[in-house]
Amino acid sequence: MNLETKWLEDFVALANTRSFSTSARQRHVTQPAFSRRIRSLEQAVGTTLVDRSTTPVGLTPEGQLFLVTARNLVEQLNESLGHLRGLSIANEALDVVAAHSLALDFYPRWISQLQKGVGELPTRLVAMNVGDAIHVLREGNCDLMLGYHDPYATMQLDAEIFPSFSIGKAKMIPVCIPDDRGRPLFPLVGSEPISYLAYTQGAFLGRSVRMLLKNEPLRLRLKTIYETAMAEGLKGMALQGVGMAWIPDFCIRTELNTGRLVRAGNEEWDIPLEVRLYRCSLVHKPGVEKLWRQMMTLPRDFLQA
Repeated sequence: MNLETKWLEDFVALANTRSFSTSARQRHVTQPAFSRRIRSLEQAVGTTLVDRSTTPVGLTPEGQLFLVTARNLVEQLNESLGHLRGLSIANEALDVVAAHSLALDFYPRWISQLQKGVGELPTRLVAMNVGDAIHVLREGNCDLMLGYHDPYATMQLDAEIFPSFSIGKAKMIPVCIPDDRGRPLFPLVGSEPISYLAYTQGAFLGRSVRMLLKNEPLRLRLKTIYETAMAEGLKGMALQGVGMAWIPDFCIRTELNTGRLVRAGNEEWDIPLEVRLYRCSLVHKPGVEKLWRQMMTLPRDFLQA
């Protein structure tokens, strides 16, 4: 196989822009020349990498898998050249993507605890929904992903390609504001309709709630009056007294302790959650490799938020 580095850089650029013309401009070549280089890459690897039948262009399944390798090779080459030029990457930040709820409340506590075991750890954090975070991880666009483990997910991450550490246990609790007597304003017990603050259809946490309620008569009493993909959004509406919502416990510790929010139901309505840190084993960034080795030697206390 005879691969040119510029072909790999071209392919990474095309994967980012999904446009031959835009990528050609970025790579400072004409579009016909750029297209020929992508064809040459496909011939070298022996398979079609780009789906040219769509607009914007997409990647074939083989192209999505090869993209991780291409990015990895380009990054390793750039890092090696940096070392040769005397540039240090010792303090290079790791790119982390995380579910919105984890980014705002869970991540600060966890990273602070982890640094007690591994030392200073520069990171760049981007919050997004779980589905987008998995996509970013699959395409090699991040170093680490902080997300919920879902044993019932239809699209499981291959444990060999995407190894993970369990870094926390949590639960979603049904909560609302209290009434004048300190009782839940929207209790799950009883027969009255309940003003319900729901997760949108595609939200990971919403799927967990729907699974809990699948065969429960309670779901017939829930009257959805607001939807969002973010737990913090539901928390804000719950604090305004608009309705009841299932919210991760780490998001509402202060509000429960001060009584601004109370349980709307007992512990039988809690939903367990497991938080995991994922990486892609096809990417060999020195900082990630070092962190992963360190985490494997740490006591469990340092891995838990």
